[in-house]
Amino acid sequence: MAQPVADRVADPLLTAPILPTLVRFALPNMGAMLATALAAIAETTYVGKLGVASLAGMALVFPMVMLQLMLSGGSMGGGVSSAVSRALGAGDGARANALAVHAMWIGLSAGALYTSLMLAFGPAVYAGLGGRDEALAQAIAYSNVAFTGSIGVWLMNTFASVIRGSGNMPVPSATFLAFSVLQILVGGALGLGWGPFPRLGMAGVEAGQVIAYALGTIYLYAYLRSSRSRVRLSVRATPLRWELLRDILKVGALASISPLQTVLTILILTWLVAQFGTTALAGYGIGTRLEFLLIPIAFAIGVASVPLVGMAMGAGRIARARRATWVAAALATALLGAIGIVVAIVPDMWTRQFTQDPEVLASAAIYFLWAGPSYALFGLGLCLYFSSLGAGKVGGPVLAGTLRLVLIAVGGWILAAAQAPSWTIFALVALGMAAYGFASVIAVRYTPWGIDR
Repeated sequence: MAQPVADRVADPLLTAPILPTLVRFALPNMGAMLATALAAIAETTYVGKLGVASLAGMALVFPMVMLQLMLSGGSMGGGVSSAVSRALGAGDGARANALAVHAMWIGLSAGALYTSLMLAFGPAVYAGLGGRDEALAQAIAYSNVAFTGSIGVWLMNTFASVIRGSGNMPVPSATFLAFSVLQILVGGALGLGWGPFPRLGMAGVEAGQVIAYALGTIYLYAYLRSSRSRVRLSVRATPLRWELLRDILKVGALASISPLQTVLTILILTWLVAQFGTTALAGYGIGTRLEFLLIPIAFAIGVASVPLVGMAMGAGRIARARRATWVAAALATALLGAIGIVVAIVPDMWTRQFTQDPEVLASAAIYFLWAGPSYALFGLGLCLYFSSLGAGKVGGPVLAGTLRLVLIAVGGWILAAAQAPSWTIFALVALGMAAYGFASVIAVRYTPWGIDR
């Protein structure tokens, strides 16, 4: 039963100043997401010690790993947070509790489906991207372990999204931080054979993530079952209702088009770069690993805006929801833009962490020279996408992703037909990011969100 309007207005998320609240929410998210990204960087470092073929194999699998994280923690996770925060903003705690259970079933089903698809079709995908010989063998070894643990990835991100939707950022953030450290330690021990552990290579490196996410899922499940959580998970007492599934899926399913577009874009680019050989592919893989660091920064800010936007929408305070959206977007643009300029000027600060091969370093430097200056607009578009999830109005940012995909596909086809040099592919990456950012601004600006009531 919804609370009276007067009670809802007292909720701090509906009355607190936007920028300080956003920063307070974003900082723990950023720490957790940076820890997740550092775990990915550690993985890349471990794999770099296994050789160039292993780096190339990781570059082949990376788009599908990235897709899983974006779907579970971003689009579908954003749909979960949006539904929970809108229910709480409307004063309906019972609905928020029921939504948490329905989110769990969605995450469990999606994880099982992802495992099945990747084990069945993963090798064909990597071969289609240009993987050959040892690089392909390394990709399959990495992939088979990574996607065996998909259910853990989906459920941990789903539970974290439920908790974030209630306005609680410290618990999921601390959980991801702790289990990212575990992932780094286990991945290094099993991948490189530290101490008494066997050296399992690519499979051992990725086993760290599988173990960490499985344990993290168990912890967050226990938290949601406890009295400490604002939203309570009561599985047996909550029958499945299509209306609640639809509330999550109408946002999450539509939003899932965006990461699919992003990964299809990366797959096209990976295929194009693969035509220039293993060295170019390894350099490009190191470059895209930085984007795996940038996405969590935009994610941290964007996800911080979801409960602010969602609760304001649920309470009918549309103007506040829009203010929170633009404040978050400005913050993400500034942070990612600063990082992009730095790596464009001094790329070796990043690339020498993974390899000393001069040809790979040169390839990565060219990539950053073109892509780095566009990171600000990339961050702008990503943050607007997450804020739109909170509002339940994600169609415009999805169309912005479509524009980026079309530019990459058509431009890539033209450049491939012309046998253009590799730098033109990297310039195309920058153009796609810029178009995505500008189109997202236009979409959010002109999409009606309703009027204050």
